[in-house]
Amino acid sequence: MNQTPTHPSNRRHTLSWVLLEFFGSMNLAITLLVLVAVASVIGTVLQQNQPYPDYVFKFGPFWFEVFRWLGLYDVYGASWFIGILAFLILSTSVCLYRQVPRMLRDMIRFRTNIQPHSLRGFHQHVEWQVVDHDLDATQDAVTEVLQKRGYRWRARTVGDHRVVAAMKGRYNRLGYLFTHAAVVLIGVGGLLDGNLWLKLKEWHGEVVLETHDLAVRDIPPASRLAPGALPAFRGNVMIPEGTAASFVFVRARNGFVLQELPFAIELKDFQVAYHDTGQPKSFLSQVLIHDREKLGDHPLEATIRVNHPFTYRGYSIYQSDFGDGGSVLDLRAWPLTVASLKPTEIEAKVGGSLKVARPGGTLILELSDFRLFNLLPESDAQPGERKFRNFGPSFGFKLRDEGGQAWEYFNYMAPVKLEDRWFFISGMRIQPSAPFTYLHIPADPNNSPERFLRFNARLHDADWLRTWMANFAPAANEDSNLRHDLERVRVSLVELFAQGGSAAVLERAKAVVPADRLQEASALYLNILRDTLAQVFIEVLREEGIDVAQGVGEREEAFFNDALSALSALPAYASPFYLQLASFRQVEASGLQVTRSDGVAVVYTGFAMLIMGVFIMFYTSHRRLWAWLAVEKGATRLLLAGTGNRHQTEFAHEFAILRAMLEQRLGTAEAERSTTTPSSAVPQAY
Repeated sequence: MNQTPTHPSNRRHTLSWVLLEFFGSMNLAITLLVLVAVASVIGTVLQQNQPYPDYVFKFGPFWFEVFRWLGLYDVYGASWFIGILAFLILSTSVCLYRQVPRMLRDMIRFRTNIQPHSLRGFHQHVEWQVVDHDLDATQDAVTEVLQKRGYRWRARTVGDHRVVAAMKGRYNRLGYLFTHAAVVLIGVGGLLDGNLWLKLKEWHGEVVLETHDLAVRDIPPASRLAPGALPAFRGNVMIPEGTAASFVFVRARNGFVLQELPFAIELKDFQVAYHDTGQPKSFLSQVLIHDREKLGDHPLEATIRVNHPFTYRGYSIYQSDFGDGGSVLDLRAWPLTVASLKPTEIEAKVGGSLKVARPGGTLILELSDFRLFNLLPESDAQPGERKFRNFGPSFGFKLRDEGGQAWEYFNYMAPVKLEDRWFFISGMRIQPSAPFTYLHIPADPNNSPERFLRFNARLHDADWLRTWMANFAPAANEDSNLRHDLERVRVSLVELFAQGGSAAVLERAKAVVPADRLQEASALYLNILRDTLAQVFIEVLREEGIDVAQGVGEREEAFFNDALSALSALPAYASPFYLQLASFRQVEASGLQVTRSDGVAVVYTGFAMLIMGVFIMFYTSHRRLWAWLAVEKGATRLLLAGTGNRHQTEFAHEFAILRAMLEQRLGTAEAERSTTTPSSAVPQAY
């Protein structure tokens, strides 16, 4: 069978039509809108652009990789999101391209070329046989009624009949145009204000994300952006009091770039107020803007509060966070694993680090945080009662070994009262996602940890222990060999306890005692150990000048029991020293977020158009009416019909009013073949 070949121009025309149909499809637009909405929900629920280790700790290695591959940690900068947004803009633009001419024609054309059988097909129509009025008088009556009801009309004579076409609410069509144009504008604004520009620079090799934690001076030029390089960005910087910054860090995926600013921000003063719960109530920054190009040698003063940003040269500066700006801490490092009691005095700055020598290798001490207030709920608060206590200043630090393994610590400066006794509290954890386990060091009557630390030092001094044991007065009937063996056992148990706590003593019993006698031997070892430790503690009290001839009081006995609990926990504490905060000089820092949004005007314009479009669509209706008039059998036949694109019930009521007004104007003529649909059964308009 022969087929006529398709002309190339026809094929191109067909392809263009298919593409227009596809991109202008309502199904495609709705699908893209749903995808954008789902992606926006994910971007809202899942905190964006956080350090990758935080996501690993939160989701685990497997789901971290899945979410990273999907780009969920930077949804608005992901290639698939930018692609969906671009396709949505394209689809809506094609829809506008196809529909705008037709809608504009609908707004201005009255459509006078219409036949009676078409009008009779409308849901709202009615016919009259007018006897007392000629064609001109009937037309005048119709136009008068239409004008009174606010309709614009046009009349046309076609052969033996006339057509009067009227319309009202034609601007309803603008609602559709505004809403579609708003989607385009908001989408374009979203692209302009997103990470599109940074991605384009990455794709072109103009910038490389820095993935290492480097000082500002060490960031390479490939990871720096000059002022104005990005039309839109959102970056953060932490500025200590008395210092200035002329840059922000823009995070992207697992790295960042340094965006330089055309001015510098100096933090003069930072103020913060707290609720009774310990949560920040308000905080603000008093800053100076230095800009030689615009301000010369006279900086601009400004106050930045939460939700009250300051805008300068198109850059909006928000108060987003606060923290420590490098407070100087005076620390005492009390040894825990050697016989020495003399502490090492250390002066360090929060955010800094220093090396600490130990027998097993070098440790890196990293000071990470300082808090002036620690408001925590009281343990004895009644249900529903808001009762808090300030535990005073605290500081956080890490100890990192040569292999990179880190132990995180959190120490309070002042002793804390628990169950009518005072303790120096230090928390420790190995993983950032794990809770802290706490070491409670009992405080002596001078509110100092020295008594406990002296007790601990004696337990680590093997020479002192042997000498002290040898000076014990033997019983009259005690064999010297037995006494020597007992001394050796006592010293051995104390050394085991000092190195590994009670667990080490029980492990030794398990290794040397038969299983059938293990329970009895373990109890014996622990009794000997406790008796020896009590004697050492009494010696420590005697060295303090306390009279123990008549025994120890309840206070000292409670201290001894608390000290044993702390000594048992020391091996798991994993630190060769206890860091005590002696004094500090606090330096606060303000966390500022600097944004530049060249597309914000486009987005706001889009939202304004969206609001206007929705209002016009929902609160206006485009209504059309036609009156067909002709002379038949010596009378004037009048056929009135109409339709509206929204609010059909209201239009049915409107049509009934028009009918009544025409009947009153034309006289008492009865309607013929009136098929006006009741308002309760009006179907959707065409």
